[in-house]
Amino acid sequence: MQPLIDNARTFGQRPEEFARLAAGQSPGVLFITCSDSRVVPALITGARPGELFELRTAGNIVPPYAPGSPTAEAATVEYAVGVLGVTDIVVCGHSHCGAVGALVRGDDLDAVPAVRDWLAHAAEPVSADAADPACAEAVQHHVLAQLLRLRSYPCVERRLASGRLRLRGWYYEVHTGAVREHRADTDAFEAL
Repeated sequence: MQPLIDNARTFGQRPEEFARLAAGQSPGVLFITCSDSRVVPALITGARPGELFELRTAGNIVPPYAPGSPTAEAATVEYAVGVLGVTDIVVCGHSHCGAVGALVRGDDLDAVPAVRDWLAHAAEPVSADAADPACAEAVQHHVLAQLLRLRSYPCVERRLASGRLRLRGWYYEVHTGAVREHRADTDAFEAL
């Protein structure tokens, strides 16, 4: 923890670099990814403060849209699309995902009931090699399921219909740093 504290102490000693941020934010991208500490959106994309609006959830899960039952995730999507006017939403899954891996293996999650209940929102896992720690195929399937679920959000549906929003599915390999994007024309995740 001490190195993090030391950096935080010196971080604020460059106010001229951050003064423009007080005027507001206008990110172009909502970046939805996992809470996993190995996945760092700004590091992966090179984004500076104010360029990404982030939503991080266990397993990069986007819960089903449920009118009258607000969630933090739905509020974040709605704010990014309806207020900030992002032009792209990236759902970024990653290799070695504990959430997707638990689903593929059929792990008993009764000892962590909140995790178990949250993962009920995940896509049905594809038949995958439970011994493969990367779970690439299952994670990629999961990313596509989350993109499909985003389409059920009214604000997303409206912006997609008007052509002012793009949805993107990414797969990040934590062990190599490589990023792949789903291409509709080949229905495959390919290098950016």
